[in-house]
Amino acid sequence: MDEIEVVVAHKERTTLRVGDVFLKIDAVPGRLDAEVEAMALAPVPTAPVLWHKPQVLAIGALPGKALGRLGEPSPASKAAWAATGAAVRRLHEAPLPPRPGRDVSDLPRQIDEECAWLASSGLVSPDVVARNREIAQAVLRPWKPVFVHGDLQITHVFTDNDEVTGILDWSEGAQGDAHHDLAILTLGHPERLDDLLAGYGTDVDREVIHAWWSTRSLLATRWLAEHGFDPAAPGCEIDVLKAAM
Repeated sequence: MDEIEVVVAHKERTTLRVGDVFLKIDAVPGRLDAEVEAMALAPVPTAPVLWHKPQVLAIGALPGKALGRLGEPSPASKAAWAATGAAVRRLHEAPLPPRPGRDVSDLPRQIDEECAWLASSGLVSPDVVARNREIAQAVLRPWKPVFVHGDLQITHVFTDNDEVTGILDWSEGAQGDAHHDLAILTLGHPERLDDLLAGYGTDVDREVIHAWWSTRSLLATRWLAEHGFDPAAPGCEIDVLKAAM
């Protein structure tokens, strides 16, 4: 008999694995509905939907392996990263989905609040907080919305034989900033940015990608700490903040 593996678990969401079936349970009404809709619209491979009930989603496993994990060198080849870039480009050039995505008008206030918390937390020095706050300002500029994944972590992209076999976790799939997807995918792996852009294209603003690295790390650190994760683990958010110095 297959054992039940807890893939991720916190107050908002839990994902379990039994053999080749992943069961996602979400506390937020409608979020899994939006995820299924985004998967259906995305012009890239996604995991097969086995069945879907309100706040519960069963999907099948993907062939291949994830691009990597935070805190570890990515085992994927340059070609696999380039193929990922090409897939992300197809997504960003697809027709806009109906979901508007997150309201970013409140982003300056959020950055201010998280910087204040970080500076008093002792996790990093005030100088590190101030430097990343300065870098983060570059995300506060006009941008054209595209179809984004919204949470394109390195563990969410699977490849096999240098081809993308699927992209997981579309709960944030919506209209958004293309640079955010590129930044989240290379968070903690800046050495793979050139490989990614070899497939995506170089018509991007690297300063904005760097700004999203800082912004993501500033905004996520407290949430991770309060939900049982360790933002100070090697290669994770705290290291990303310190690397900006």
